[in-house]
Amino acid sequence: MRGSAAKSLAANPAGVSAQQARTLATRRRLLAAAEKAFARDGFEAARLEDIAGLAGYTRGAFYANFRSKEDIFFALLEDWVDERVGEVNALLARQESPAKRLRALREHYAEIARNRRFALLALEFKLYAIRHPEAHARLRRRQRRIRASGGDLLRRMAESLGHKLPISRTGAATALGALANGLLLESLVDSATIKDEDVRYVLGIFFDAILGSKSA
Repeated sequence: MRGSAAKSLAANPAGVSAQQARTLATRRRLLAAAEKAFARDGFEAARLEDIAGLAGYTRGAFYANFRSKEDIFFALLEDWVDERVGEVNALLARQESPAKRLRALREHYAEIARNRRFALLALEFKLYAIRHPEAHARLRRRQRRIRASGGDLLRRMAESLGHKLPISRTGAATALGALANGLLLESLVDSATIKDEDVRYVLGIFFDAILGSKSA
């Protein structure tokens, strides 16, 4: 697992009992198996038995760690978001000036549509959640936290350059993500209609419009 529980284990291995270590290892294997099963079969078609089997466990082991298939998806989402936030923070920390941070963030954004597997899974889960009120409410709450965090980053980036976002910060974060997902979906449907370099160019232009950048 790449999330908070795994980080606690890495940070303080001596403070974790043998039972806790086994539990964390089981959870990591179930998460990895779920990612594979979802990518192979799709969220709705993937079965709990398949996830448990891929991890080498029984259905009971699954329920000892997660309440449902939705629950393990949200755990995967948390891990994925933590990784992306870590990547962006490390990227920006290496830059020497606001202008360089902006260019680095622009390039990072123009490349995010390459993560096809998770983007497709996230889109499928959104369609599922819209039809299931409880999952919908949970996803909406999680996305609002993600968008708020991303919006704050965009606002700080713009202000460091003396700019102001042309729309709300959450609107900016949502729009940037929506365009990337939409272009990726079109590319997955028919890659001949829009190539990778086209996607990167359009994303870069949109990023400039939102952040007030003139960089190429």
